Amino acid sequence: MSNSLQEQFDSQQFSNDYQLVNGVNMHTENPENFHIPPPVIKRHIRPCYFVELRIDSSRFSVHEDAAEKCSCPSCNGEMTNPILKHDHPSSLLLLPEQNVPSRGWGEDFWVQITGKTGSYFRGVVDNPLVETRLHGLGKGEEIFFSEDHILAIHDIHREELIVGMNVDDIKELAQWVGKMRRME
Repeated sequence: MSNSLQEQFDSQQFSNDYQLVNGVNMHTENPENFHIPPPVIKRHIRPCYFVELRIDSSRFSVHEDAAEKCSCPSCNGEMTNPILKHDHPSSLLLLPEQNVPSRGWGEDFWVQITGKTGSYFRGVVDNPLVETRLHGLGKGEEIFFSEDHILAIHDIHREELIVGMNVDDIKELAQWVGKMRRME
């Protein structure tokens, strides 16, 4: 008997108090700088798509040789804990060898979706993660998450997402784009 994706997500744990970051909450806290895909886009995510997630821990803070505040690579806002960022999934683009010391930082990474039920997803990590030693999550490992954790959808899916929408979805997307432009 298999557990639902929500049950698997609920039972998933990472070492050292690491957790997946809720992108919706991050956007609510910093809407001008931290952008996430709108719900209409998230509803169209399918298996094989690449999505970006973030794992972080409140247990760690700025390392000794860093400035008091760091700049988030996703939103350029101030933060007290640096975030490592992987620009592309490693299966799409040959990535150079990374030689970054593990310091308890947060990390943005790509996951390829392997399953979806409602607002919950199963996927496979598609980046070699720098902080694996601390959180226990590595490239090729299965991970469970909700749509609230999705920070981005890889650009290679843009056209397929739009083509798969019906008229109501297109209207909803256009309203979201209009709202984003008014905020600029």
